[in-house]
Amino acid sequence: MKARLLAALLALAAAPALAHEGHDAAPAASEQKGEPVQPLAKPTKRDPQAYFSDRELITQDGKKVRFYSDVLKDKVVVMNTVFTNCKEACPLITEQMTKVRAALGPSFGKEIYFVSISSDPERDTPQAMKKFAAKHKADTQGWIWLTGKKQDIEYVLKRLGQWSEDVEAHSTQLIAWNFKADRGKKMLPNIPPEIIAEQIKTVAGGDSLTLPLPGAAAAPKAN
Repeated sequence: MKARLLAALLALAAAPALAHEGHDAAPAASEQKGEPVQPLAKPTKRDPQAYFSDRELITQDGKKVRFYSDVLKDKVVVMNTVFTNCKEACPLITEQMTKVRAALGPSFGKEIYFVSISSDPERDTPQAMKKFAAKHKADTQGWIWLTGKKQDIEYVLKRLGQWSEDVEAHSTQLIAWNFKADRGKKMLPNIPPEIIAEQIKTVAGGDSLTLPLPGAAAAPKAN
């Protein structure tokens, strides 16, 4: 398993977006740049609650939550996209995130939270999300796994700039975002977990970077 992880992470270094087995879609333009850490530029003035919405999603424990008000507001979060039937990339990235969690130390679950969002909500029930998280030692306090109705998941992933019509073509980027201070960074998951943790801490603690609302230029229509 460790050898496979190393091979996959080396492949990530060569190809900024990690393709899933049997899938030939090109990575998103933002991932083709190949920068492992990207600051996010100055935002236009938008109300984050109105932008992200309070679409109702469901956690791995079956709890209904409002996306912005319950999951994001005033928090430092690290977000990524997964699907539970994934056999290669998602398990490897989840394992990498568990190492980042360890590197964050006591700040994880108190100051910094992880949010993993399903790209395949029609198959990813809360039970499936919980089973996947538990299998990879990621079903823990401070780490929320989200699924929900397809139209709601599509909406929030579009707002994050992470939506793909092809479930397997979802972005592999990590988005670290301080919602209280409005700043953040995008990162590829192939860099060492200690470096990812340090980058997250700069987002949490403050630096000169400013975070925009990271969605696509054209806002999706509400369903």
